[in-house]
Amino acid sequence: MTTPLTLRRQMVDSQLRARGIANPRVLDAMLRVPRHEFVPEPYRAESYDDHPLPIGDNQTISQPYVVAVMLEALDVTLNDAVLEIGTGSGYVTALLAELAAQVFSVERHLALAGNARQVLAALGYTNVRVFSGDGTLGLSAVAPFNAILVSAAAPRVPPALLSQLREGGRMVIPIGSSDSQQLHFVRMCNGQPVISLREPVRFVPLISDRG
Repeated sequence: MTTPLTLRRQMVDSQLRARGIANPRVLDAMLRVPRHEFVPEPYRAESYDDHPLPIGDNQTISQPYVVAVMLEALDVTLNDAVLEIGTGSGYVTALLAELAAQVFSVERHLALAGNARQVLAALGYTNVRVFSGDGTLGLSAVAPFNAILVSAAAPRVPPALLSQLREGGRMVIPIGSSDSQQLHFVRMCNGQPVISLREPVRFVPLISDRG
């Protein structure tokens, strides 16, 4: 019988390392975190396949390779405080918890936020806090952040998130319409965002409670 650890090793070797993901901390984190624990039971057999999976509320757990691309671009350190927008299943939250000092995550769907809290707690992650709310507003009460990862696509970078990024901080966010999106990497330099473009992607939309 193939074990989850064996499947994770295959995922890391064939889907990530073979396609150019080289950051050893990202690869190690993706080897450690049990992705199947974050996948609904009907899709567990596909947990380590190279595609997104439904998690309820019309949301998905992202393709492993895309997650690795975002994490490698973000280059999280052990001293970082990270804001995640779009907790979803909690899988990326767990990966960030392996990489950073503190992770603050915002999820607008109450059921998903509650389930993510349960799974993360059961797996022993104590440096994570999951909030329910409008992700476009960030978390001003605990800002600024060294890094921000947004797991939903917006037409532009939300101003509130830019304002909560520390000087020298980094953000990865999909920008575009439902038909065409591209990862944007943002670094805050001298109080101004410097943006570079990365891979084309496909994410669910980032929705504000204000419309």
